[in-house]
Amino acid sequence: MQEKLTFESDGLKLSAVLHIPDSHRPGQKLPAFIVCHGFVGSKDESHAQIQAEMMETFGYAALRFDFRCCGESEGERAQVRCFDQVADAKNALTFLAKRPEIDPKRIGITGHSFGAAVSVYTAGVDERLACVISSCGWGHGERKFRGQHPTPEAWERFMGLLEKGREHKRATGESMWISRFDAVPIPEKLRKNLSPKAIMEIPTETAWSMMNFRAEDVVANIAPRPALFFHTADDIITPTEQSIRLFEKAGQPAELMLISGTAHFPLAPQDAPRTKMMLKGWLDKFFPATPAA
Repeated sequence: MQEKLTFESDGLKLSAVLHIPDSHRPGQKLPAFIVCHGFVGSKDESHAQIQAEMMETFGYAALRFDFRCCGESEGERAQVRCFDQVADAKNALTFLAKRPEIDPKRIGITGHSFGAAVSVYTAGVDERLACVISSCGWGHGERKFRGQHPTPEAWERFMGLLEKGREHKRATGESMWISRFDAVPIPEKLRKNLSPKAIMEIPTETAWSMMNFRAEDVVANIAPRPALFFHTADDIITPTEQSIRLFEKAGQPAELMLISGTAHFPLAPQDAPRTKMMLKGWLDKFFPATPAA
């Protein structure tokens, strides 16, 4: 069952979809996941929707939602600031915990790429979350960008754009807009994995926000709650070392899974069966849908 709904975050109305497994019985309190979408993406027709539907088949409730300024949510379009998205995730948790179908003490958080970074940071600052699954996420914005613009020429070009945007804002009071691919390069062949509702241009302030966002700083706070850092082994979009560093800084119980033979989107159709099997195995051990008696 999927229910379309809205909830409030800092005075803005956010669009969401709640997934409830068909096996749910009246009065049963379900474990649940908050699902955070990727960079200026959408909850719909996306990796976030695939993640939510996967959790539903595993026996969890799942709440996927559009961050403010994205998708069908309120807010000035594309004006994404990472700590605003953390606030949105925390408000999603507050909303979900009040639902009658949900066990408020058994709510985890997951996300892909940008959504994974937000998920890790949120779990690091909000003890109400029971666990976190990070899929191809990142923990250090500047180091991530350096990996995405690896040559001196590419880095100079990228930083030149951001500095030009900062000067434009100072001079005019208006944002300078750039292609999302100027900030986060994605090979043409992989862009089909983006939601058709994803935003294609961003203000440079969004990139600056990501530059200064460091989930690494709070990841150790998640322990003793379980954390999984799942990443493609040779990620050509978000450097794999980002999840490795997060795992190294995390307390136990934490696990790192690197999956080979696939790109940045491990739940794409050709790779989904193996990915789901690995995630289900971790969940059964650390955050089972049906706790042991």
